[in-house]
Amino acid sequence: MVGLPFPPGLVSIMDTVGPTWLTSVFSGIIMSIIVYKLTGFLSLLCFKGYDKLSKAEQVEWNNRGFSTFHALIVASASFYLLLLSGLFDEGSQDDLIINRNSIVSNSVLGISVGYFLADMSMILRNFPALGGLEYVLHHGLSMYSIFLSLISGQAQIYILMVLFSEATTPFVNLRWYLDVAGKKSSKMYVCNGILLFLGWLVLSTFPNS
Repeated sequence: MVGLPFPPGLVSIMDTVGPTWLTSVFSGIIMSIIVYKLTGFLSLLCFKGYDKLSKAEQVEWNNRGFSTFHALIVASASFYLLLLSGLFDEGSQDDLIINRNSIVSNSVLGISVGYFLADMSMILRNFPALGGLEYVLHHGLSMYSIFLSLISGQAQIYILMVLFSEATTPFVNLRWYLDVAGKKSSKMYVCNGILLFLGWLVLSTFPNS
């Protein structure tokens, strides 16, 4: 029996798929699930008001837990790859900067794809409690751009710049946590707002630095 040939485009993609970034995508999904469960468990033990939240608020509370965890990982990794690793330093390699990638950068992008897949599934399952169509569009475009950069090995420097902006996500999530906890008038809420503003200010100048 003669097998049907794969389309050329599909063959090209299959040749590009490697175990490293496939593993990282799967790791991103598993990481999100574990941190989601762990956030709920620890919040129940450490925050007295958690069990008084509505079911929808508890889901979003836990969701923001793995959102924060992902942000810390990719922002730290992006900072290392962009500024410390030398991967994108001019003259460090013969390849054009736009064509450079590494096992670490591929892993970071794969983890982000896994995170966006997990988060998208939660958004769709709880739609529109965790976000409307704008969130679906945002996640869809994010996954598409990261996936293209991952399979092509190109433009990773620009994707990492965007992922570095995730450094402000923990402050955004903390603002929501404090709001739900009734701490909008606290000093922590004000300080967090100042740090959020300064974070965006620094990140907005980062590509030009």
